[in-house]
Amino acid sequence: MSLKSQNPTKTTSWEKLKNHFNEIKDHKMLDFFNENKLRSEELSIKWNDFYVDYSKNRINKKTIKLFSELLDEIDLKDSISKYFNGELINKTENRAVLHTALRSKVNTDINDNGVDIHKKIKDVNNKIKQFSDSIISGSKKGYTGKSFTDIVNIGIGGSDLGPSMVVDSLKFYKNHLNTHFVSNVDGDHVNEVLKTLNPETTLFIIVSKTFTTQETLSNANTIRSWFLEEGATNKDITKHFIAVSTNIEKVSSFGIDKNNIFPMWNWVGGRFSLWSAVGISISLSVGFDNFNKLLNGASEMDTHFKDTKFENNIPVILACLGVWYNNFFKCESESVITYSQYLNQFATYLQQASMESNGKSVDRDGNEVNYSTGQIVWGEPGTNSQHAFFQLIHQGTKLIPTDFIGFAKSLHGNVDHQNKLISNFIAQTEALMKGKSLSELESSEKGSFTAPFKVFKGNKPTNTILIDKLTPESLGKLIALYEHKIFVQGVIWNIFSYDQFGVELGKKLANTILEEIESNLSNNHDDSTINLIEHYNSLNRQ
Repeated sequence: MSLKSQNPTKTTSWEKLKNHFNEIKDHKMLDFFNENKLRSEELSIKWNDFYVDYSKNRINKKTIKLFSELLDEIDLKDSISKYFNGELINKTENRAVLHTALRSKVNTDINDNGVDIHKKIKDVNNKIKQFSDSIISGSKKGYTGKSFTDIVNIGIGGSDLGPSMVVDSLKFYKNHLNTHFVSNVDGDHVNEVLKTLNPETTLFIIVSKTFTTQETLSNANTIRSWFLEEGATNKDITKHFIAVSTNIEKVSSFGIDKNNIFPMWNWVGGRFSLWSAVGISISLSVGFDNFNKLLNGASEMDTHFKDTKFENNIPVILACLGVWYNNFFKCESESVITYSQYLNQFATYLQQASMESNGKSVDRDGNEVNYSTGQIVWGEPGTNSQHAFFQLIHQGTKLIPTDFIGFAKSLHGNVDHQNKLISNFIAQTEALMKGKSLSELESSEKGSFTAPFKVFKGNKPTNTILIDKLTPESLGKLIALYEHKIFVQGVIWNIFSYDQFGVELGKKLANTILEEIESNLSNNHDDSTINLIEHYNSLNRQ
């Protein structure tokens, strides 16, 4: 069964939220704190190694109560049940959404074409472990008998962003293997990577569900040609290339041994696939034990999300706050700031996870929505971002809710650096809330020309996620947290979060234009597109 369909703006609870919004929209958060000395305690959640403080938001307890009513009215519990039980909630593609099963520690009665999916998952994980162990230990050799030193993941979208982000985030736990990611069809990208590699000691992973993705196959063919030009033979491909795909025939014709093909499944969407064999680059980079810890952490968050009441449920609370600002305050974007350089790619990963999922304008009945869906997600690590775009968040004309993510303990144990980092982490949330009034300026400044320029309005909302330490487990929890936040928002907005038809049109037109570029012909386009094709061709004829 598919998810229920209901326009959220037509519900009784949405009307209540509108009225409530009009009552409190101009209230200052500082006043809320002054009125309720227990506010921080009441609007925060301690769970395992996570401390989530959402008290610095333009809400009160009634806001949470009304959102709980909305979630009951749209029957979020039923949607969560269908999500985890493998029902075909991705109705437009007639698929289940079961990336959660990839990390589940509980066997459920979910079958894929009559086969228990947990057995399938276990078998693949065993294969990933054995393969990873053989590469890391050096027992599996390249075509000249040398051990592998480098791993190259060739994919795009979810086949790149998820694994790349995790490998970067867990750099502290990395082994001796150098891991590279090739995604962009830009030939300069792949060639810059190849400059650093020795074909005798490099393993290539081609990740493509259909094995037809233009960018991935172009890069894979370029790399294969380079591999052969550097002295290898066709028979050596079997030792240096593996694939994660469903298209056995095309993978085999590429030259990859069937034993080196790792399966993908229809019920795992690309942007949520890092938990599957798509994450084999993670396992190779940090070892299977750490990859498994990543899965375990995500599974813990799954349990929290499934079993915890809405008012104490971290993904649910963050999802509702996102809807609050998007649909009531009319905020168009939200920022995610990680106070860890290791999480340099986290916001980039979330861009795809969130914007490809919930960037939809048609509801589950096929009707155009009359309300805002999806948020523009962006961000960079702190403290760098404080010296870049924080000016806009502090004093700009736009209201930008911001998630702050930090870790209490430094992995390298540098307490001095960590204290400075976390002092900035906490201070920014306080500054965004408090601001600075004209009366708070130094007496010498109050009457000066520059005085108005030094005023901060404050009342800028933030969520603070403070985690004990960056580990594979805590990273797994964090990623799963945002996955479930995305799911809840999709349920509220009455959209299908797990298709991405908007990506397909550009791909189709690109294939058409490629043919025209190669044939020096252009037609059936608007004048601008024709002129661009012709101008490009003219430059390349010179």
